[in-house]
Amino acid sequence: MKAYVFPGQGAQFVGMGKDLYDNNPLAKELFEKANEVLGFRITDLMFDGTDEDLKQTKVTQPAIFLHSVILAKTLGDEFQPDMVAGHSLGEFSALTAAGSLSFEDGLSLVYKRALAMQKACEASPSTMAAVLGLPDEKVEEICASISGEVVVPANYNCPGQIVISGTNEGIDAACEKMLAAGAKRALKLKVGGAFHSPLMEPARAELAEAIKNTTIKAPVCPIYQNVTAKPESNPEVIKTNLVAQLTAPVRWTQTVENMIAGGADHFIELGPGAVLQGLVKKVNKEVQTEGRS
Repeated sequence: MKAYVFPGQGAQFVGMGKDLYDNNPLAKELFEKANEVLGFRITDLMFDGTDEDLKQTKVTQPAIFLHSVILAKTLGDEFQPDMVAGHSLGEFSALTAAGSLSFEDGLSLVYKRALAMQKACEASPSTMAAVLGLPDEKVEEICASISGEVVVPANYNCPGQIVISGTNEGIDAACEKMLAAGAKRALKLKVGGAFHSPLMEPARAELAEAIKNTTIKAPVCPIYQNVTAKPESNPEVIKTNLVAQLTAPVRWTQTVENMIAGGADHFIELGPGAVLQGLVKKVNKEVQTEGRS
C-alpha cells in the first residue's frame, strides 16, 4: 500500500519548485494563483530569493506547502494514496493533496498559521534542540525535571531522535542534562522559536478561529495526524487535531509505525528534500521509500 508523506519546515531551499513552474502548465497556473491569494510574489522568493528570505516562517511554510501540494496536483491520476501524513506544516499539505481542503483554503490557513507562529515567537524568545541517542522516556523525564522553565518534547522523529522545545534558559539546562545522561548530541537548532510547545498558545488560539471557519471535507483516504498518530477521516476530528497540533508534539515515529501496521509498505515523499524518507527508514528499514521534488 502507498503512503504519501509531506515534509515540514526546514526542508526549503532556494530554487525549490522552479522546474515545476517552468515545465508544467498546471504548476505554473497554481503558483500564479498562490501569488494572488498571498498578495505577494512568493515564487520570486522561492526561485530567486536568498536563504534568509526563505528562513522567515511566513515565507517558509507557504513555500513548502506550495511545492508539496503542486507536486501532488501535477501527478494527476498517478496520485492514488492509500493513506497520507505530513510532518507539522506538512499535515496541511497532506490534507490539501487528499482533497480535505481546497488549494486556496489550504494556502490561506498555512499563511495564517505562519504569521501567528512568527508573532508568538517574537512575543516570547524561545528555541528548540535536537537530542540524539537517548530513549524517549529519558528525554521526557529530563524535560519534566527542569523547574521554572517550559521544556517539552516537540518532535518524536524516529527512534533515538527527539526534538525538544522551550524557553532559551530551559533548553540550555535540558541540553546539559541530556549530555550528562549519555545523549550522543544535544544541539540547539536555528529556528524562530519553540514550535509544538505551550509557548505557541497565542498562535493556537488565533488559528483555531480560522480553522473553525474553513470548510474541511472527508479526505480521499485516511490521514494519520500528528497529535494522535492515528488514521482519521472525520472532518470535525481533523479540525480539532489541527488546532491542537500547534502546542502538542509531532508523533512522527508512532505515525510511521501505525501506517506500516495499517499496511503501508511504500512511502513516497512529496516536496523539497528527503528528510522524511530518512526518518521512515530509521523506523523500519524494510519499507520502500522514494521522493519527488
